[in-house]
This record gives sequence, structure tokens and C-alpha cells, in this order.
Amino acid sequence: MKCLKCGSEDSKVLDTRAVDEAIRRRRECESCGYRFTTFERVEAVSMLVIKKDGTREEYDREKMLRGIIRSAQKRPISVEAIEASIDKIEAKIRTLDVKEVPSETIGEFVMEELAKLDEITYIRFASVYRSFKDVSELETLLKSITKGK
Repeated sequence: MKCLKCGSEDSKVLDTRAVDEAIRRRRECESCGYRFTTFERVEAVSMLVIKKDGTREEYDREKMLRGIIRSAQKRPISVEAIEASIDKIEAKIRTLDVKEVPSETIGEFVMEELAKLDEITYIRFASVYRSFKDVSELETLLKSITKGK
């Protein structure tokens, strides 16, 4: 594993843990002593996402991560918590046991997880994902959140 600080390829594993659908390894560079964390995930069979317009594109975990991070800007949510949520979303998708999944299904799974993670992030994501046409639609969403408490 290449060191992020000095570029050396010599590192040793200090700690290994299973985390949801991944293996987390804590490493130390043998050249400069820099410590860093790596994650290993099983590469799943490629899956296609069916977009709203009917086009298909390969599923991209990083795209989902970027979207959630954008929704979580300036919120007290760690990247680790977001990654854990994405792991749960991917596990739900795998249980469908299909090669193609509609983007609406993925969006609903994301919103379910974000509702548990942080309400503001959930509202931000939902407002973009659902393309609210006016304030009344947002009001309806807010009322459904406050009823759940």
C-alpha cells in the first residue's frame, strides 16, 4: 500500500477490523512513520442504474458519496458515518438480487438512511432528489418528519 505522505510502498498493518461490508486496516509507513487507514470491500458484480429518462449507467459508489456529502455540508456528520450509511444502502440493493436497479429505488434507500442519520441532511437531499415544485411540497415533507417524533 502506497504511503499518502512519502509515496513509499512499504507499510505494515497495525490493526484489522471487520466493519459492516468492509475490512478496515490501520497502517503505518515503514519509511516515514505516517499512519493511515485503508478499507477493503468486496467488488460486487457490476450493476446498472436505470435513470428516470430510461438510460442506464454503471452504479458508482463515489457518486452517491459525493451527493450525500453535498447534502451534509456544514452538518456534524463524519465521513465514517456517511460511509456506514452507504454500506447499508448497498446491502439493501444487493438483497434485491438484480443486475439493474431503478434510480428511484436507490434514492428511496438513501432517503431512508439519511432520515435516520440527520434530518437536515435528509431534507436537503430530498429537496433535490424529489425536485419540489413549490413550498407546499416541502411543508408536507417537514410535517411528515415532525409527526414521526
